[in-house]
Amino acid sequence: MTGIRLTAPAPGWAIDADVVVVGSGVAGLTTALRCAAAGLDTVVVTKARLDDGSTRWAQGGIAAALGEGDTPEQHLDDTLVAGAGLCDEEAVRTLVTEGPDAVRRLITTGAHFDTTDSGDIALTREGGHHRRRIAHAGGDATGAEISRALVGAVREAALHTIENALVLDLLTDAEGRTAGVSLHVMGEGQHDGVGAVRAPSVVLATGGMGQVFSATTNPSVSTGDGVALALRAGAEVSDLEFVQFHPTVLFLGADSEGQQPLVSEAVRGEGAHLVDGDGVRFMLGQHELAELAPRDIVAKGITRRMHEKGAEHMYLDARHFGAAMWEQRFPTILAACRSHGIDPVTEPVPVAPAAHYASGGVRTDLRGRTTVPGLYACGEVACTGVHGANRLASNSLLEGLVFAERIAADIAEVRPPRTEPVQASRDADGPALLLAPEARTAIQRTMTRGAGVLRSAASLAVAAEELETLHREAAADADGPRVSKAVVPGVDAWEVTNLLLVSRVLVAAAREREETRGCHWREDRPDRDDAHGRRHLVVRIGPDHTPVVHRTETAAFPPVRTSD
Repeated sequence: MTGIRLTAPAPGWAIDADVVVVGSGVAGLTTALRCAAAGLDTVVVTKARLDDGSTRWAQGGIAAALGEGDTPEQHLDDTLVAGAGLCDEEAVRTLVTEGPDAVRRLITTGAHFDTTDSGDIALTREGGHHRRRIAHAGGDATGAEISRALVGAVREAALHTIENALVLDLLTDAEGRTAGVSLHVMGEGQHDGVGAVRAPSVVLATGGMGQVFSATTNPSVSTGDGVALALRAGAEVSDLEFVQFHPTVLFLGADSEGQQPLVSEAVRGEGAHLVDGDGVRFMLGQHELAELAPRDIVAKGITRRMHEKGAEHMYLDARHFGAAMWEQRFPTILAACRSHGIDPVTEPVPVAPAAHYASGGVRTDLRGRTTVPGLYACGEVACTGVHGANRLASNSLLEGLVFAERIAADIAEVRPPRTEPVQASRDADGPALLLAPEARTAIQRTMTRGAGVLRSAASLAVAAEELETLHREAAADADGPRVSKAVVPGVDAWEVTNLLLVSRVLVAAAREREETRGCHWREDRPDRDDAHGRRHLVVRIGPDHTPVVHRTETAAFPPVRTSD
């Protein structure tokens, strides 16, 4: 344990449970439902409303070998290729083998997928897939439908939920085992202020950290809270340098910041073309799958063409779909484009890459266990080894489903006893840090400039120094506030403090990986280096708040070892 905690008031209230699940996307709610079905007293904590997580924004669908002629082995092959030599094959095999039945169980939970005239699940293709294996709902509203079904099931089961609550830190007992979480309810929940859920099993399903960048497809709540909590608790994270930039995000201007509208890969899967300002299909000849190459390749292709043309964006041309197909298959995207004055039926859509998905995260084994006893992670916050250096399209929802079920099974089997949390001592570990909320924009711009789609030793060095300056200033304030106004603990300050921590770790890993691999693109090291690069970078935070990066000895995903 690091002894590092966020600066926050002591919990003023507490409830007890067997399991606390933090997050309400596909990973969190599936875990909660399975735990409750096993007779475990389960509490769901979520940062906004139950249906406000990243899952509901997922457009494309969920990948599984459900179609005639498709097999888990073929799905595995496509996943391994996309992962650029860093996937854990056992984890991928688990995903693709257990995936089809997990999707079927999701359907029995109440999710309705689009079907063909014969009643079979309608399947489409996305980048990196050699077969149609993407199940979708509402045309391009798959995540919203999955969220609707799971939220409905949670409410029907009358699970204890705490909405509008930001998780702060992990609580541990005298032996260093998980004993719950501290959290802050933001005014609209049944509790007020900082409190605690005491439980021997904590499942992090907090989603991504796209808000470390200026422009992202992630919702505003995706501030890396789960990864930051795990780091402060002494857990290991891995592969954090592999941030996937979605190739086709609606371009709203070079200065646009915050959540940007996604133009699903499924649009290309149905036959849309990427073109430059002259109408040239520039992905032809760059990869056998052209526009349907894995996302890292398409994002690089777009970025290169932008540089060649001196352009701020490229175009996605799907005018040949016609109005009826746009309205029936992609109603959400059509509405988003038209709301910004662009009509895909009659004109090409301006697109550019934006931060989308964290392929790395809190390191887990195949049961979702982290390196801290009693702490689990699932979904985008986790690093199971499935995604390697680049996530295959639509594997994320499937990963959430499959590993959520595995986590619930492990907790139900182990059923650890409840223990009493101990008060963390701050004396030996220096002051806790807290950043001023206005530092958020500075962090995002630093990360976008230095650790975005294109990275180099020089850009990463500048980013590291700028982030360390923010860290040093926060440490100085914590040691004894200067004449300037002291930072008041609160949601905005806690979020930006989390953003700084995960940004520092991401940059430390990106500086260590001196090659181009998957979605980590070093323009000063453009080649893949399998002799030295087929290794995982594992990071911990030391008691002095410094990221400690360890390179594994082989390409194998290292086993998770706890103090049990």
